[in-house]
Amino acid sequence: MAKERKGKKPKKKAKKMKKHAYYEIKGTVLSRKNVACPKCGAGVFMATHKDRQTCGKCGYTEWKKQGS
Repeated sequence: MAKERKGKKPKKKAKKMKKHAYYEIKGTVLSRKNVACPKCGAGVFMATHKDRQTCGKCGYTEWKKQGS
């Protein structure tokens, strides 16, 4: 009968999003899919959520307007 190890479980590493997923190619034109953060600059994209867009680097948030 083998004893189980005591202590913390090993932590899983989060998968990083591939860089090619941020861009879209149409013919010879390269365009960005996500909105860039106004505070951080053009190289940092904002994550799109159901009710907001958030920058992962500085925490800047833009709330989406609800339908009137």
